[in-house]
Amino acid sequence: MPGLGYSDAMRIAWATDIHLDFLDDAQVRAFAGTLASAQPEAVVLSGDLSHAEQLEHHLRLLIGVLQCPVYFVLGNHDYYGSSIVDVRNAIATLCARRSRLRWLPACGVVALSQHTAMIGVDGWADARLGDLAGTNVVLNDFFHIAELSATLEPRVRAAPALLRGADRGPLHAALQGLGAAEAARCDELLTAALASHAQVLVVTHVPPFAEACWHEGALSDANWLPYFTCAALGEVLRAQARRHPERTLTVLCGHTHGAGEAWIEPNLRVLTGAAVYRRPQLQSVLELA
Repeated sequence: MPGLGYSDAMRIAWATDIHLDFLDDAQVRAFAGTLASAQPEAVVLSGDLSHAEQLEHHLRLLIGVLQCPVYFVLGNHDYYGSSIVDVRNAIATLCARRSRLRWLPACGVVALSQHTAMIGVDGWADARLGDLAGTNVVLNDFFHIAELSATLEPRVRAAPALLRGADRGPLHAALQGLGAAEAARCDELLTAALASHAQVLVVTHVPPFAEACWHEGALSDANWLPYFTCAALGEVLRAQARRHPERTLTVLCGHTHGAGEAWIEPNLRVLTGAAVYRRPQLQSVLELA
């Protein structure tokens, strides 16, 4: 079980949806300086860090400034211009060469203190909640991530607006498969973490519940929910929280760019982070006992 060697309170700086591809290198370093000024013992990033072409470069820039470990999960934007398989392989290779870069799905259970552990999965909007038949939402994800683009008819790939009237069955099936895989990995990690820790911090990208899908101060409606929640992950979290009422789960996520807090169970809280393009921010500093 990897850890940081701390036995007392742990200070973590959390940021999400930082979209560093909208910044130049000097601005990326300045943002890293903002994170460093919080004097964290670790930084946690909950996805949408950049896009595939620049992701590794931006991660290197961050650890060029930050001297603490940087734990992260990947978001949908991190795969833009490539494939899920290729990006994950590249990130695994990068993290093997840069010890302070730690992709959470590959880290297993991270012991932050004697009482608190951290796990992470990337998470996918899994087209299980909301109006699956009637939604007219069209996202760049569907055209710029190879595994999703492959589910679309050639005419739709050539003219994205046609998706509004096209059959989304294959696309939704692919998203549901991705969500199910993330949920299964989370279940495995949670089972291990809850066996030895009273508190578990779960880092993911997509809100796992409709109650945590915030945008501009309100909860998202049925039109948007298919692509802004990971219901399969939510089912796992709720089941584990109910199975272990004496344990506490805190989830950090983003994706919607809207801030909010939701108590799903008495021992299960979800924090969704805010974000604005071109203005990455330190979301909060967590003091974990």
